Amino acid sequence: MSVSASDVRLDDRIAIVGAGQAGARAAEALRSAGHIGEINLIGEEPHPPYERPQLSKEILLDRSAALASIKDREGWSGLGVSLHTGASVAECEFANRRLLLANGASVAFDRLVIATGVVARSAPALENSAIPVRTLRTIEDALFLREAFTPGARIVLIGGGVIGLETAAAAVKSGCSATVVEAAATLLSRALPAEVAAFLQRQHEAEGVAFRFGVVGERVEDGALVLSDGSRLPADCIVVGVGSEPRVALGAQIGLDCAEGFRVDAYGRTDAPGVFAIGDVAAQWSEQRGRWGRVETWANAQNQAIAVARCMAGQDAPYRDAPWFWTDQYDVNVQVAGDLAGADLVLRGDIASGRFAVLGVQDGVLSGAVTVNNRKDMAVLRKLATRRVNRADLENPSFDLRKALV
Repeated sequence: MSVSASDVRLDDRIAIVGAGQAGARAAEALRSAGHIGEINLIGEEPHPPYERPQLSKEILLDRSAALASIKDREGWSGLGVSLHTGASVAECEFANRRLLLANGASVAFDRLVIATGVVARSAPALENSAIPVRTLRTIEDALFLREAFTPGARIVLIGGGVIGLETAAAAVKSGCSATVVEAAATLLSRALPAEVAAFLQRQHEAEGVAFRFGVVGERVEDGALVLSDGSRLPADCIVVGVGSEPRVALGAQIGLDCAEGFRVDAYGRTDAPGVFAIGDVAAQWSEQRGRWGRVETWANAQNQAIAVARCMAGQDAPYRDAPWFWTDQYDVNVQVAGDLAGADLVLRGDIASGRFAVLGVQDGVLSGAVTVNNRKDMAVLRKLATRRVNRADLENPSFDLRKALV
């Protein structure tokens, strides 16, 4: 089902709740697509909208780096967007199309965009201890950790996912010792093929990072993290990176199903009339996996938000992009596109060289790819996604992948 002209009024009052990357890009795209009505962009953080990848990269690695905003307050004003920072929604009077903010203000709307994102999972058993325990989700978190990452500091990372590993890399680059505690038997088992995960582990170990697998942190005692096997890790700071939970309180007030975020179609529409969801909080349907799922990537937060905004302005621009994300750790760049779940894996290149790819092929179709230090191949592989491919060509690193696009 496409966008109906009867669903669109370019002078509608639009409220966007959540002033992160998705909410900000949606506001920009609405104006670019010709929306002339009132736009209110409401965010709980006190800062203008910013993109989060810089937190675990530039901010942690460079003590002189300052937060880069998508636009400053003057820029939002010039775009005709009313930016509300440090503001949270206390109540949604959906029947009256009105948001009541905690500061006593109210915002009327005709259509509502939920871009509330996620909250980092915490580790309650470790909190309120003598050792600082922090997640990495906001600029305040990043600045705190940057001050904590002093030469000789002992940093323990709970969770061997992307955030944990990027933070570990920043810690050792700052002269700290770093130990990653991962409950699973390997790193990134749900995100990366075993070959890539093992390669990343070796890179970290070469830089001095230690790993403890198959254990969890149970409590803090006498200046150390006590693990489930009884061993102890002395620590000056503990960073928790064990995933996130969608922020669904606003949608729950409206009556939306909140099981895995808010289910949306390719136009960002939820089950509630005039209500859209974008970014990390939106659950999108995956044909390959046969289930709903949230896509927590920079690219999705930007591109899905832009597509949904264009649809809201009457353009028929359904969002069907394949997932894509990247991580930089030391001098290693890893990029992931599409979905390798259930696919036959094809190795392209030599792992020992430090430049290779692992590709997923399902019924003769390229379903996903992971590249290591190979941006050139990834640029083509993203275009090849969902196309029929020749496995022998993929396995041959001297084969020019661009020929498969013809």
